[in-house]
This record gives sequence, structure tokens and C-alpha cells, in this order.
Amino acid sequence: MPSRNYYWRIAGFYFFYYAFIGMFAPYWSLYLKSIGFNPIDIALLMAVQPVMRMVAPNLWGWLADHTGKRLVVIRLAATLSLLFYIGVFFRQDFWGMLVVLALMSFFWSASMPLVEATTFSYLGKQSANYGRLRSWGSLGFILSVQGLGYALDFVAIGWLLWAGLVCELGIWLFAWQIPNTQTTPHPTDQHSILHIFTQRRVLALFGACFAMSVAHGPYYTFYSIYLVEHGYSKGAVGSLWALGVICEIGVFFVMPWLTRRYGFGRILRFSFACAVLRFVLIGWAVDWLVLLLIAQILHAATFGAYHASSVGLIHEFFKGKHQSRGQALFGSLTYGAGGMLGGLLSGPLWQHAGASVLYSCSAGVALVGWMLVRRVKNEEVG
Repeated sequence: MPSRNYYWRIAGFYFFYYAFIGMFAPYWSLYLKSIGFNPIDIALLMAVQPVMRMVAPNLWGWLADHTGKRLVVIRLAATLSLLFYIGVFFRQDFWGMLVVLALMSFFWSASMPLVEATTFSYLGKQSANYGRLRSWGSLGFILSVQGLGYALDFVAIGWLLWAGLVCELGIWLFAWQIPNTQTTPHPTDQHSILHIFTQRRVLALFGACFAMSVAHGPYYTFYSIYLVEHGYSKGAVGSLWALGVICEIGVFFVMPWLTRRYGFGRILRFSFACAVLRFVLIGWAVDWLVLLLIAQILHAATFGAYHASSVGLIHEFFKGKHQSRGQALFGSLTYGAGGMLGGLLSGPLWQHAGASVLYSCSAGVALVGWMLVRRVKNEEVG
């Protein structure tokens, strides 16, 4: 591994970035509900972040690759994200909250694809170790989601805003510590990014990952509300979220071995199959704790193995000068567009069809993703 000093700088950024998600994904919908928003409003406001993840990374990725100043873009995005986040302390109306979340998310979502590209450049030929470095983000998520889950059983939900501020400050601090890395020229530099994107295997990967993000939209939007309405305490909610991420960390540490043995393609197919089972269990077994625990353990596959494999494939497909835009395009079209669609559809389905139907739809979309990802063959990587 390269310089451990640099290792901790990148690890710190991952830690606080995903600690912010650990604050936002499970509990922000509860905060919005506490200040009077209805399910449709909550779905719309929770969809703002994936909308920005669809729009912003492509713009910032193009700027980073065009100027060659990836690190400057990361620092600028982190600074402006922090400044606009402060607005949540002052707005509780729908349009005010919408604008604040949109501006904050536009800059917040810009940095991660660029940091992913930086991480792979830093790791070089040791890219199989990505999962172990990324696991610090999972640790930040666990500490955030677990700590806040227990804290919110004793303090007002409004304290959530201060937790988010701490995370934003951490992101900003470590954005200024990330090392500057050089992009290695590659023969594919002569091709346009559209030429690479339109390859059949790349389109199949993007389509499958888009489906996975759509399937997870209802999970990130209503899972905490769903559990609370079925009698689980906020501490129990935090524990269930944390369990999934603990299993995710375990997978990250064994990903180098899994990748060598099975390859990214097989791991992805297994992850999508697990997603189908997981969402069926969430939708129909919420009152059986043992089955709900199994559903959360499956997060190891549906996010941990899935994310490491998909990001690893993007690194294989988009080399050289296309690294930043490749990761940005992936984040925009999968986590961004897919998460937005899944979040927007979840509100009406939740309100009119109920949770069981909603999560059954998630299982169905994950099944579509499994059918698409079968086209991403191990031997095509490289």
C-alpha cells in the first residue's frame, strides 16, 4: 500500500461523508415528519438528493477532467456544501427546505465520484484493496446511525441538524487533506467517453445498477418510518441499520479474496439475487424480527459486495483521462437517477398501496437488474 499518511487522509473523508449519509438516510424523513410534512412532501424532499446526484457529478466530473484540477474541485464542492447546509437551521417550509437541500446536495454529491477516482489512482495496481479503504466510510455510517438512533430516543429530533453540521465540517476538513494524484495515460484516451459508454457490457452494467438504485429508493425513504410504525424504537431502528453496515464492512475486507476467486460479474449477480430476497422479507416479514435481521444481513451483498464490484468495473471500463467522468456518470445515472425515481415513486405507492406492495415492487425491480447484469461477464473486464 502507498503512503499510510495519505491512506488516513482519504479514509477520513470517507468516514465523514458516509457518517452524513448515516444521519440523513435513516432519520431525515423522521425529522421532516416531525415538522409537519406529509408522505408526498417527504418523498419529494428526500428525492432532492438523488436528483442532484444525477445532475451535479457529471458537471463537476467534466470540470475536473477538463481542467486537470480534480483536487481543487473537491475542495470547492466541500466548502460550498457546508455553507448551504447551514440553511436547514432556518427553513421549515416546503419550498425553503427544497431550495436549501437542492443547493447543499448539488455540491455535496459532486465530491464523492472525484474522490473515488482519486482513491483508485492512489491505489494503482492494488485496486483490489479499495474495499478496505472504503470500509472507513461504512464505519462512519455505523457510528452515526447507531449513535443517533439511541440519542433520538432521549433528545428532540431537532438535534439531528447539529449532527449533520458536524459531519459537514468533517467532510470539509478532510477535503483539504486529500492528496493530489496523477492520472495515468491509457490507450482509450483516444476514444470519446460516449464510445466507451455505448459498449454493450457497459450499458448492461449501468442499466442493472440503475435498477438496483430504484429498488433501494423506498428503503432509504420510508424504511425508518416503516419500522417505527410497527412498534420499533428509534434505538432499534438504528441497530437494524447498523447491523446491515457491519456486515457490509465484513464484505469489504474479504472483497480482494472474493474478487480473485469469483470475479466482479458473479459477485454482482449474487448481489442482485440477494436484493430480491431482501426486499420480499422487508415487505412481508416486518413483524418477525429474525427474518428482518436476515434482511439486514443481506445488506452485505446488496450494497457492500454490489458497490465494490460495480465501482471496480467502472474503474476497469473508464481508464486514463475518463476516470473522473466515468465515476461521475456512474453516480449520476445509477445512484442519482435511479435513487430519484425510486424515491419519487415510493411516496404514492406508500400512501395508496401500502408498504408490502411498495417493497414487493422493489424486489421486482431488483429482479430486472439481475437479468441485465447477467450480460456483464467476468472475462470482458480489462
